[in-house]
Amino acid sequence: MRTEEPSISEPRTNDRIRANEVRLVGPGGEQVGVVKIEIALRLAQEADLDLVEVSPNSNPPVAKIMDYGKFKYENAQKAKEARRNQANTVLKEVRFRLKIDDHDYETKLKRAIGFLESGDKVKAMIQFRGREQSRPELGVKLLQKFSEDVAEFGTAENRPKQDGRNMVMIVAPVKNKSEAKAEQNARRNQQKQAARAAKTAGEDAGSTDAATTTATETKEN
Repeated sequence: MRTEEPSISEPRTNDRIRANEVRLVGPGGEQVGVVKIEIALRLAQEADLDLVEVSPNSNPPVAKIMDYGKFKYENAQKAKEARRNQANTVLKEVRFRLKIDDHDYETKLKRAIGFLESGDKVKAMIQFRGREQSRPELGVKLLQKFSEDVAEFGTAENRPKQDGRNMVMIVAPVKNKSEAKAEQNARRNQQKQAARAAKTAGEDAGSTDAATTTATETKEN
């Protein structure tokens, strides 16, 4: 029965490995050293695992003993999650004027932080007016301040870049969309639990007050 060749993107495994010897890595990540391919295959078989050529261009190639089926599945899941996060990420725009007052800056800063906390990227843009275009260093200074102010929630993907009358900088969120959504759901659940606890405490206090009043009235009678 003819053995199918792996696709170009897949590493060689087991008897498909063509090298006479490999630098072997054990299933726990331990460095075994350079061994004959026959020995590497035997060790993989004894562990009931696969021998996978993880670095074919090294001399000799690096091979690791692992569960290749599990490895492929986990990589596929990671790629799927990365595609989903990329598809869900939205580029939000926040515009500044070069001569922006403190109140307006704080308002736009809060908006940007909200976008980043939700897992979206932020496009920070400065719009130059008239002679302001001759002072690009002031735009760079403002965007660098913005980058520092949002550092807890996002990181700048590029240095401020001038494009005609505008200067732009992209800030990526620290947490991806799914992580941000999970945190938001957790906060909502905590708020609901706190509200229920407060309501229950209020009802218990009301019951206690009513019982105390009844007892007092009975005693007086």
